[in-house]
Amino acid sequence: MPNEYWILILTLSIAAFFIRFLGLLAGDRIRSSQFSWILDELPGLIIVSLVAASLMGQPAETWCAASIALLAAMLTNHVIVTMGIGVIAFASFSLFSF
Repeated sequence: MPNEYWILILTLSIAAFFIRFLGLLAGDRIRSSQFSWILDELPGLIIVSLVAASLMGQPAETWCAASIALLAAMLTNHVIVTMGIGVIAFASFSLFSF
């Protein structure tokens, strides 16, 4: 393998190490600051952003099923029930749409 490849591999591995190391340092600094509440809310924010991005450009049936799933999540606070109701709503809208 040419030396350029080894240099690239070494550079990328050092960069990956420092990215992880700086992430650990930043996480420790955030945990001890007044913005520590962000870390508690981060998993939910990531899920919401993924769902919102996947809904872009979808038909009305998908939006209606997502709204029903959101309502189920707010009422039950149970992940499995929410997924089940969302799937049933989506299947119902898909099967009975004209």
